[in-house]
Amino acid sequence: MSPWMIIVIVLAVVIIGMIVLNIIGQKMQKKQMAQREQMAEAAQPVTMLIIDKKIMKMKDAKLPKVVMDQTPKRYQNAKLPVVKAKVGPQILSLIADDAIFDELPTKGEVKAMVSGIYIVSVKNIRGKMEAADEKQKKSLGAKLRKKQTEYQKLIAEEEKNKEIEKAAKARAKAQKEAAKKITK
Repeated sequence: MSPWMIIVIVLAVVIIGMIVLNIIGQKMQKKQMAQREQMAEAAQPVTMLIIDKKIMKMKDAKLPKVVMDQTPKRYQNAKLPVVKAKVGPQILSLIADDAIFDELPTKGEVKAMVSGIYIVSVKNIRGKMEAADEKQKKSLGAKLRKKQTEYQKLIAEEEKNKEIEKAAKARAKAQKEAAKKITK
């Protein structure tokens, strides 16, 4: 075999691999968007005092036993944004969304939307905002989380626009068909 033939074969494999990964990524992103919508629907407003927040391994976060039993073993070593908060008389360990983790103040009172043990969004923040200081250097993880949330918002807007366009096209098609029936 000539070197050019080998290069062409390798390029073809790489291109096919990238196409497959793109398709799989789009499907996973749609699933994630659907799951986020379900969690947002099930969320309830809760007032809590945030004691501490850390990014730590799931098995070290002292989450309820039921959560640990339902989680696959390979994900128990993954790092999560964990918030220790006082909700009413109880002190709970909650999992925060990556997008809002940097917004949460330590030792501050927050009104948040909570779905189970997952903090979906923050509505009202009382107390000092240490994390919101713009002059403070952000870590690489914080920068990546911020970019990820921006991209997710952009993708969500694109999905909504596509759905609106589809609905508009369907209405226009229905109107054309109705006009054809009237003229006949």
